[in-house]
Amino acid sequence: MSDAVRKLRYAMVGGGEGAFIGAVHRKAMALDGQYELVAGALSSTPDKARASGRALGLAAERVHPDWHALLADELRRDSATRVDVVVIVTPNHVHFPVAKAFVDAGFHVVCDKPLVHTSAQAAELVAAVKARGTVFGVTYNYSGYPLVRQAREMVRAGELGELRKVVVEYNQGWLATRVEAGGNKQAVWRNDPAQSGGAGAIGDIGSHAENLVSTVTGLELESLCADLGSLVPGRVLDDDANLLLRFRGGARGVMVASQVNTGIENGFRLRVSGTLGTIEWWQEEPNRLTHFPHDGPPRLLTRGSPWLHEAALRAGRIPPGHPEGFIEAFANIYLGVAAAIRAHGAGRAADPLDADYPDVEAGARGVRFIEAVLASARSDEKWTRIP
Repeated sequence: MSDAVRKLRYAMVGGGEGAFIGAVHRKAMALDGQYELVAGALSSTPDKARASGRALGLAAERVHPDWHALLADELRRDSATRVDVVVIVTPNHVHFPVAKAFVDAGFHVVCDKPLVHTSAQAAELVAAVKARGTVFGVTYNYSGYPLVRQAREMVRAGELGELRKVVVEYNQGWLATRVEAGGNKQAVWRNDPAQSGGAGAIGDIGSHAENLVSTVTGLELESLCADLGSLVPGRVLDDDANLLLRFRGGARGVMVASQVNTGIENGFRLRVSGTLGTIEWWQEEPNRLTHFPHDGPPRLLTRGSPWLHEAALRAGRIPPGHPEGFIEAFANIYLGVAAAIRAHGAGRAADPLDADYPDVEAGARGVRFIEAVLASARSDEKWTRIP
């Protein structure tokens, strides 16, 4: 297979046995035949790392007990076997050291969100990516849905007029009881400040809400007023967040990010209103976008319809009426990263509709947002400005 069409070789850090999101990343990366998993440091426990590698069919010499050994091995390899990109799917506290080390070594990187713990780390990582000129993706996967991209293109085209109001809600119920006390792996690290950082729900799902608003509207946050709560007794980090938002230019917004809405599965909704109309999107029905124009009846836009914008059409894989969802949206992020990596290797600029993915700057903006929310929640001042 020629260099131009070969699969991109990748290594994964984290995502071994018992991990939820690592398997999601691997499935998404396999969907379009762009990537091949060849190496990994799949767990912080060496025995589990080796067992995970065997289960995934990796060669024994490409399975490593930690990311330091993975990096050292890859640096010894020539271009015929070395990985092209490293995917980081660990708890949050591991993101920065791994990402920085691999970027400094010249590798392309994809990292789960939130990007890092602090804005200082984020700034250092942004500077490293710029210095090395590598591709860096952040898996805000909801930006990969075709009708999220349709919403973005409608805003860009002026179809909503001047934006006035944004309402975004991300409600879940899986932490409505103190499941971390029973050993739930996903809950344990998300509610441990040493691993998750200073934020709970606002970092875990509020970061997705911030990115969705920014992706669709292009609005820049100016200031916010945040009320964070730990509503389940005994929980250290926030499990409920309620925010008022002010955007540069005058638009206003409301954000709710809560994981204690008993019985709710993944209630992620966005409503954007402008002088010419409103759009609404709901993640649990992702193939539909409702448009409420000011001068006519509501219309329902569906995935794959020929009148959608090109960015939305490119993000679909199968004919209209056949549902697409979570894995496909994730896969669209990885398609964008692959297009950027291939363009980088060829020394050319990528088609922006092909290389459509959240980058390191989006990840850094999300970290600054989380810090501002935490500062606002601690402050007696009504409004906290976004740096």
